[in-house]
Amino acid sequence: MPETLQTTTTFTIEGYRIVEYKGLVRGIVVRSPTLGQGFLGGLKQIIGGQIGAYAEMCEQAREQAYELLLLHARELRANAIVGVRYESSEVGRQGSATEVLCYGTAVIIQRSQ
Repeated sequence: MPETLQTTTTFTIEGYRIVEYKGLVRGIVVRSPTLGQGFLGGLKQIIGGQIGAYAEMCEQAREQAYELLLLHARELRANAIVGVRYESSEVGRQGSATEVLCYGTAVIIQRSQ
């Protein structure tokens, strides 16, 4: 299993100092609901309330984008990512798919002394 990268939404990691900036890293995923998710989501839209099937699809897209972010950082030989953010938007005809972008700055950190 690959070494775990430290990630944070902040621009510092307590107890560490950044010794090298490797650059921007990102993971992007475009997903549309499965037939089952689309069917259940459509029914829920009629009666109202939280649409769990769509929430599940969005969470899957976020997780995949995050994993791609980590892969990109490992390719740069980074050991941490700072400033992690997510953005999403609808793409396709009538918002038939969701794009999720996860990005941050890949860095090399060392424990502070």
